[in-house]
Amino acid sequence: MPMLCTTMLRLSKTPKIGTFHASGGKPWYDFGTPIGKLLLKKWLRKLDVKITVSQPAYEYVSKYFPGEYTIIPNGVDLKHFSPDTAPIEEFNDGKLNILFIGRLEKRKGLDYLLEAYAQIKPEIPDSRLIIVGPGTRLRRKYEKRVRKNNLKDVFFIGYASYQDLPRYYKTADIVCCPATGWESFGIVLIEAMAMGKPIIASDITGYKSVLTHGAEGLLVPPKNSRELAMALIYLSDNKATREQMGEKGKLTARKYGWENITQEVLNQYMRVLG
Repeated sequence: MPMLCTTMLRLSKTPKIGTFHASGGKPWYDFGTPIGKLLLKKWLRKLDVKITVSQPAYEYVSKYFPGEYTIIPNGVDLKHFSPDTAPIEEFNDGKLNILFIGRLEKRKGLDYLLEAYAQIKPEIPDSRLIIVGPGTRLRRKYEKRVRKNNLKDVFFIGYASYQDLPRYYKTADIVCCPATGWESFGIVLIEAMAMGKPIIASDITGYKSVLTHGAEGLLVPPKNSRELAMALIYLSDNKATREQMGEKGKLTARKYGWENITQEVLNQYMRVLG
């Protein structure tokens, strides 16, 4: 909500901390006019501390507003996203569950996952694709494509509450994040890691800052359904590898636990109030 942010910068008399998340596209702080950019620079000088959620986010925002930034990543509730969660019963039948979680918008890359799934379904008939996330217009398009291609075992769940999300992760054998770009971090990655699930993700800057190829999962070229399909086949054939990646993911997720992240944020507040 950019107008709220700029209003606070203009009017607030208290110390101010700003956190920047963007990593692509055309953010609100890229005002189209020189006057607009001058105003934003004037207002942003009022920030006492600037935080970015990742190195890619820092590189992006610093092009517009150079200066000192502290990198503090997003966090995950390790108690909420716990491997002890119960799975979704209707999908807990022994099939290989491939999970997509994200808004149904183009940059999340579901187009490429559907293409990849169509390629692997004949080879792995006992597989299922579960799609969780809000979206209406593109959902109708995706559902039409699934019907047209007679693609079996594809389930569109729609919006899932925060309470239910861990159960979908628990149900998954592989979590797939095929976003095409503009990701500064990848919360879905650390949620999946916390749940002990192996991940296949696009090899984009935001995801590379969280996931190491061959450790917690696999990185594949974005917009490449063939490479995505090959990664899915590889992990589907190697249960031991999936389990190793899941265990490594749980270890990695610990550093993103909110008890660590909130302390880093609190340190910045104490620094400002100093």
